[in-house]
Amino acid sequence: MAICFQTPFKPIGFFNDNSKNHKPLLRCNLSLTTTELEPVYTSVKSFAPATVANLGPGFDFLGCAVDGVGDYVSLCVDPSVHSGEISISDITGNHASRKLSKNPLFNCAGIAAIATMKMLKIRSVGLSLTLEKGLPLGSGLGSSAASAAAAAVAVNELFGGKLDSRELVLAGLESEAKVSGYHADNIAPAIMGGFVLIRSYDPLELMRLRFPTEKDLIFVLVSPNFEAPTKKMRAALPTEVGMSHHVWNCSQAGALVASILEGDLLGLGKALSADKIVEPKRAPLIPGMEAVKKAAMEAGAFGCTISGAGPTAVALIDNEERGKHIGERMVEAFWREGNLKAAAMVKRLDRVGARLVASVPLR
Repeated sequence: MAICFQTPFKPIGFFNDNSKNHKPLLRCNLSLTTTELEPVYTSVKSFAPATVANLGPGFDFLGCAVDGVGDYVSLCVDPSVHSGEISISDITGNHASRKLSKNPLFNCAGIAAIATMKMLKIRSVGLSLTLEKGLPLGSGLGSSAASAAAAAVAVNELFGGKLDSRELVLAGLESEAKVSGYHADNIAPAIMGGFVLIRSYDPLELMRLRFPTEKDLIFVLVSPNFEAPTKKMRAALPTEVGMSHHVWNCSQAGALVASILEGDLLGLGKALSADKIVEPKRAPLIPGMEAVKKAAMEAGAFGCTISGAGPTAVALIDNEERGKHIGERMVEAFWREGNLKAAAMVKRLDRVGARLVASVPLR
């Protein structure tokens, strides 16, 4: 997807926040400004959370952010880097991070950072970026989206936060398109937080679904020692869908959205577990997944499905202690039925999204 600036104000999409006002998002053509933006910080550090996409019948159009786990990006003005360019100086974190390229053209954080620099028309300074991976690769927790979201926010904040969250989603989509396909159900909630529904991709239309603040929503995330690349998992999807399954999944997706807005955890879990199109094709590719889902439900989970493309399984509950018990049963099932070691995390909904966590002002 190319980012272009053609007219002084151009609708690039729509954003709806559960209100009756559905207004076009207008972007100012930054090329009309007489001076280039100057950095407002010497360096910044940003964080972007993990995400759970698809959510059962919400394939490619619904995702949410998970609190307490994600990726960090540190960014600074670097005179040794050519003006208008970005360099990835280091990648740290889990052992899988060693697989990642430091070439910004082939790295999720680098691609999103470059796209954001282009949007801001940054040409006179060079930037150096460090990526700290908190998420494993190919886990189904939006690892690539977290890197992209953190990088886009870091660049934007370094230059005064001129772009809004919807524009940052577009920058992140450049990265997602090159890595795992043009889908925003990870990058949108990673940047915006909470639940986000992608109403349209052309033009991009996003809807934030507000889950009631007084409700506790607990995710039990169980990740086995097994890699499920998004491209491989997408290749398993059916090329045709029967009418009965189409109607069923549409009704479950509607119930899923209604349950989110109402804070109905039982309804949310029931709908999340009811996919008849995607999960039946992907679950057999993840050893033990069907037994894991059954174990979660028997242990008291409101619902359970594959997170994103997998292999992580996600279950829903309303209590952390019960969540820990459910996680233990799911880990046992992965080992017993899939011969896979697994680790469980119990996390809450992230309602904020990618954000600045540290900064050093210009002297």
